[in-house]
Amino acid sequence: MARFLRADVRSLLTTQLRMASDQLGELGKGAGKGGGGGGSVREAGGALGKKQAAEEEMYFRRKEQEQLAALKQHHQEEIDHHKKEISRLQSEIDRHKGKIRKLKHDD
Repeated sequence: MARFLRADVRSLLTTQLRMASDQLGELGKGAGKGGGGGGSVREAGGALGKKQAAEEEMYFRRKEQEQLAALKQHHQEEIDHHKKEISRLQSEIDRHKGKIRKLKHDD
């Protein structure tokens, strides 16, 4: 199931990146097609525009990685919590089974 979720997330991210790149035009080559210019350096294009575009892409990639790491950590904490809860409930089941066995022996 995790494999399917990873594939879905990867597919979603790829789709979003394609849509964003379609609106931007070629990164660093001046104003994009999306209606917004992206700032004076980016509008000017050239080497500075390409550098800024690359830095922005790196920033968003890093942010995405941080968010994915936080999400993975959250899910791992949830798994650990549920495993502890399963263990606690299993010990309760065993305790109740012991009481039933004791009642059967008392008969």
